[in-house]
Amino acid sequence: MTIKVFGHKSPDTDATGAPLIWAWYLTDVKGQSAEAALLGEPNTEAAFVLDRWGVEKPGIIGDVSEGEKVVVVDTNNPAELPESINDADILQVIDHHRLAGGLETKGPIDITVRPLACTATVMHQLMGDDAARMPEWVKGVMLSCILSDTLEFRSPTTTATDRDLAESLAKDLGVNVNGYAAEMFAAKSDVSAFSDAELLRMDSKETKVGGKTFRVSVLETTSPETVLERKDSLLAATRQVAEEDGVDEVLMFIVDILKEEATLLVPNDTVRQVAEKSFSTVCGDDTVVLPGIMSRKKQIIPNLAV
Repeated sequence: MTIKVFGHKSPDTDATGAPLIWAWYLTDVKGQSAEAALLGEPNTEAAFVLDRWGVEKPGIIGDVSEGEKVVVVDTNNPAELPESINDADILQVIDHHRLAGGLETKGPIDITVRPLACTATVMHQLMGDDAARMPEWVKGVMLSCILSDTLEFRSPTTTATDRDLAESLAKDLGVNVNGYAAEMFAAKSDVSAFSDAELLRMDSKETKVGGKTFRVSVLETTSPETVLERKDSLLAATRQVAEEDGVDEVLMFIVDILKEEATLLVPNDTVRQVAEKSFSTVCGDDTVVLPGIMSRKKQIIPNLAV
């Protein structure tokens, strides 16, 4: 039976690239039959990366079958996975996020969660000497994942391990890190084709704090003004998305990669109170700028308070 390898429901570059990397490793190195899959359409940056390295987009799946062999990467949160995930035969989890709890397995599994900025970096460590067998496209995808998750080393989640690996991969590929990252971020910043609801869900994760459930959305861009031109319609869409997704509130952070700050949309008093309590700030109108806030994993979700 072919093993399906997939990440979370909002496929960014790491959740798109990591399944491809690990499916290659299982198939070409370990001799197992494996294929990458996605749980949704990749974002614009991830789509750019696939095109840049000549990689076919993995198939999109809606759910998994009972007993189906799977490997979960870049998440361990059941809320971000197929509805029937606990009916599948989960063979392995490779991640770099905090443990969410709730996954159930058919038996003992191989689970690796390491405090690194990127799942692809964890995978490189797990490969050991076999990493030397990576073809150019795997190296390119791995480099892209690291640059995306670290925001070209600007994110506070960045470790020396992530940076050293990215620089080594770039050297092998003959790629200029600054120039390539700029191309990736430009692709990520082009969100003109997406509806407001799609933007709010594009790079988002559900989290529970103080009995409330939040959809925490992050949009990383080099041109935040383009997104903020849609502020009024995005504010209105937060209520629609919250109702449709069964969450209490949607927290939308527009991260300015170059200025290294985030603008949080404040659609109502509840979000205003959460923002002021979580980030020791004072909200004015319907947005608040949060200097230095760039990482959902390290700076946003851990600080949320109600």
